[in-house]
Amino acid sequence: MTENSGRSTGRRDFLKITWAMLAGLAALESGALTLAYLQPRLAEGEFGGVINAGPVENFPNNSVTHITNGRFYIARMEDGGMLAIYHRCTHLGCTVPWDANQNKFICPCHSSEFDLSGDVLNPPAPRPLDTFALEIVEGQVLVDTAKPIQRSNGDLVEVVYP
Repeated sequence: MTENSGRSTGRRDFLKITWAMLAGLAALESGALTLAYLQPRLAEGEFGGVINAGPVENFPNNSVTHITNGRFYIARMEDGGMLAIYHRCTHLGCTVPWDANQNKFICPCHSSEFDLSGDVLNPPAPRPLDTFALEIVEGQVLVDTAKPIQRSNGDLVEVVYP
């Protein structure tokens, strides 16, 4: 046997180092993917940001229009006022569709009912449907879906008039 005076790496040590480097690289990649997944990806016009729902003329008086990519409805009151209503039920969070035949929102989960402005007509929903801030800029209806606004019955301070 000859004694190795230099610092040469044996095959076994080389494989250990290689596997450790590959494991470290895999850990870095999975960490980067996790961070990328957790980062908000708000493109213009997506839920969580400001959505252009279209021109005011697209919303006739006494109507409800579902804005699918924004997860809300534009409710246009008889007097022309506009309200952006979140389509999530305040009871258990189900998506509440507008029933044009009955002229009200009806939750498919527990039959809560809401009127055109989102006020509770039939419990078990504890409060009206949430709304989003709506503004009209140069004839375009803009809705900020970043933060739902909770309200109590009859509270229509969010109604905007063109």
